[in-house]
Amino acid sequence: MSNHAKRYSLGIDYGTNSCRSLLVDLDDGAEVGTAVFPYPSGKMGILLDGRDPNVARQNPQDYLDGLEFVVKKALDQARATVAGFDPSAIVGLGIDTTGSTVIPVDAKGTPLGLQANFKDNLNAMVWLWKDHTAHEEAAEITSLAARIRPQYLAKCGGTYSSEWWWSKILHLRRIDPAIFASAHSFVEHCDWIPAVLAGETDPAKMKRSVCAAGHKAMFNAGWGGLPDKEFLAALDPALADLRDRLFDSAHTSNVRAGGLCEEWAGRLGLKTGTAIAVGAFDAHMGAVGAGVKEGTLTKILGTSTCDLMVSSSNRQLADIPGVCGIVDGSVLPGYFGIEAGQSAVGDIFLWLVGHLVPDTYGADLDAKFETMQQAMTKQKPGATGLLALDWNNGNRTILTDARLTGLLLGQTLHTTAHEIYRAYIEATAFGALTIIKRIEEYGVPVQEVVNTGGLAVKNATLMQIYADVIGKPMKVARSDQTCALGAAIFGAAAAGAGDVGELQSRMTAVRETIYNPIPENHQVYSELYALYRDVHDAFGTADWNGNLSHVMKRLLEIRDRQRCA
Repeated sequence: MSNHAKRYSLGIDYGTNSCRSLLVDLDDGAEVGTAVFPYPSGKMGILLDGRDPNVARQNPQDYLDGLEFVVKKALDQARATVAGFDPSAIVGLGIDTTGSTVIPVDAKGTPLGLQANFKDNLNAMVWLWKDHTAHEEAAEITSLAARIRPQYLAKCGGTYSSEWWWSKILHLRRIDPAIFASAHSFVEHCDWIPAVLAGETDPAKMKRSVCAAGHKAMFNAGWGGLPDKEFLAALDPALADLRDRLFDSAHTSNVRAGGLCEEWAGRLGLKTGTAIAVGAFDAHMGAVGAGVKEGTLTKILGTSTCDLMVSSSNRQLADIPGVCGIVDGSVLPGYFGIEAGQSAVGDIFLWLVGHLVPDTYGADLDAKFETMQQAMTKQKPGATGLLALDWNNGNRTILTDARLTGLLLGQTLHTTAHEIYRAYIEATAFGALTIIKRIEEYGVPVQEVVNTGGLAVKNATLMQIYADVIGKPMKVARSDQTCALGAAIFGAAAAGAGDVGELQSRMTAVRETIYNPIPENHQVYSELYALYRDVHDAFGTADWNGNLSHVMKRLLEIRDRQRCA
């Protein structure tokens, strides 16, 4: 096919610390342009409060500056690498973001954080997904729903999270009534950026994502959309009043959110009217970019993880306790999206290396990671004698409890840093296995695991440990940027360039390297997993009864056996 007939789509991926672009060829998914913009505000793009480690906010200006930077850079790359490249061949744009990442806005849809009188108030800024300040409100919402609206909880795994929409808004109402009163409405980050690009930021008119609304805001067509006013008023009458200024409908991401407005077409160097897809969360679009289908669990491995599966909406699907929601259309149109995940994975490893690993392992973070990884390859499963709980940032699934913390068992005066690193990798793998077991327990088989994200691509030792723990082959998506690729796929679908499944078949694939479980390693990890579940249930559930005196001694037995083998 000649260049003039080619069509492209652009995906914009807003992560926790940066945003990136990906320009792809719709014929085969070839990636012809990309760029990254680290958010300049705060620490690695996050606005913190030294008095409260639960605070995590962002500056909305970073989103706009990043958008312009990454699009222009991607276009420059395409011009340099594709003969005769013409930006008018870009048919669609898709947007993915973190979530629930909540923005207080005025009646025009302008974030309060962009207004001069609020620029120094953290509460007026964007409330990032990892802000856990609303843990008390989350518990209150869970308790109320359990009493009077159990159906609300059934669709979000049985527990409402401090990471989510209503918890954050209610917490803002209580800690800063003035900012709450100044906010005409609230929008998700994934809804705001498409609205900005389309030139229609009126909160009442912008198209909202069913992914965001369903997984985080208790939106469900079965009870008329958002939670009813009686329920919200029982939390706070101000929430019932706010409901009228929110939204009544939500859409899948193959729906067109609008066309690129003249202002942003000029700023980006694109064609006015270019189709913009309804936004969604990064992991959900990442699953699409990784080729998600029935039977495939896609795992986005990064600072945290998000696990996504789909099940045809033509079949009845049981509610699954502990997951982060079951929402029709949140991943693929025509399928229930099942979301789960872990609140910290890469973040745990960074914390360990940044704070505890001595300089004898290397002069910088990369060197320390490399040295520890090489040392770990010489160890057998169980030979460290260590067992950890991966809750350094709380537990997202299956316990849904932000107030849980990390734990390391089995330390002696001979324990080394790389052994601790391995124990934390194993802990995150045990957490991943716990999620898989819960999903399969409720009738959704996991036939394969397709991984994506930096850890999946760069850390072969981690991937082999995951395969050995989970007992299933671990595949890796071809693209390094599946979130942005999924966004680009939806941008093309919104432009009418094909349905999502058809576009996936042409534009997604997995890499040749597959990490297969080693049977003898899996057997040892099955023994360790039984101990993990004892500790997991003892510290993570209120109704556990038992005795943990066997755990440390059993770890030593396994350690000694493996070291002598």
